[in-house]
Amino acid sequence: MQALMNALGYQFRNQALLRQALTHPSMGKEDNQRLEFLGDAVLQYIMSDLLYQSHPADQEGSLTHLRALLVCEAALSQVARGLGIGQALRMDRGEELTGGRDKPSVLCDAMEAVLAAVYLDGGMEAARQLVLRHWPRPEDVHRPMQDSKGALQEHLQRDGGETPTYEIIEQSGPPHDRRFEAAVYRYGKELARGTGRSKKQAEQAAALNALKKCGQA
Repeated sequence: MQALMNALGYQFRNQALLRQALTHPSMGKEDNQRLEFLGDAVLQYIMSDLLYQSHPADQEGSLTHLRALLVCEAALSQVARGLGIGQALRMDRGEELTGGRDKPSVLCDAMEAVLAAVYLDGGMEAARQLVLRHWPRPEDVHRPMQDSKGALQEHLQRDGGETPTYEIIEQSGPPHDRRFEAAVYRYGKELARGTGRSKKQAEQAAALNALKKCGQA
């Protein structure tokens, strides 16, 4: 664990917290799922504050897209790989043989858990400094910035379930000024609606509203 602490740039007073953050659910009790839950909230707060301070000209929509970009599975797994978290994970042999050490979902969960462990051990400022040291800039994350649909799909598919689907449920206005309304569904249940001047914009708006409802935007 010392090598990982060196990579993090943070030395734990209570190393049991880091050990728990690195414990995959395949190991049974004392896994990292509770820490993952907390880390998600800590990251949302830190990223919101950082973006608010660093992008004074951006409005809510732009800030929301940037935050979704930086807290999505792609960003978290990218950070985790850079830190070598996969190699430090504690998991059973079966999970390891199926590539668990490099699964984006596993790395994402572990990264959130490690952030929570830092927060519990050293406070919010320690967690903030960890994010400042290791998180990529928005332009360095390899997916489109305005992709709320991608962010929603990544969030919802952490449990390996059904992908969300979209439907244009209404269109109005003259041909030169069309307005579309889209709904996003999962398992037949409507998650949210959104409007836009094109079908694609309406679907992105619906995805963004769904992200807001589930606390991811």
